[in-house]
Amino acid sequence: MQKNSIEVGRFLVSPFIKTSEDGGIYASVSIRSGQGSANHDRVMRFTPRFTGRRQALNYAQAQGRAWVAAQD
Repeated sequence: MQKNSIEVGRFLVSPFIKTSEDGGIYASVSIRSGQGSANHDRVMRFTPRFTGRRQALNYAQAQGRAWVAAQD
């Protein structure tokens, strides 16, 4: 498990960031469920640009939690 990953019910929510060439920081989140060959991983990339790494990670984690909540 990555250090920013959190378990939410049956899902593993893993936020991550990417820095663009112009220095902007973009957020993404991986939402994984299942095990072994029945594993499913959904990755979402977001358009807001951030100036701080922590802001981007927090945004991605919040979006991942919101997606999981909408699945119930």
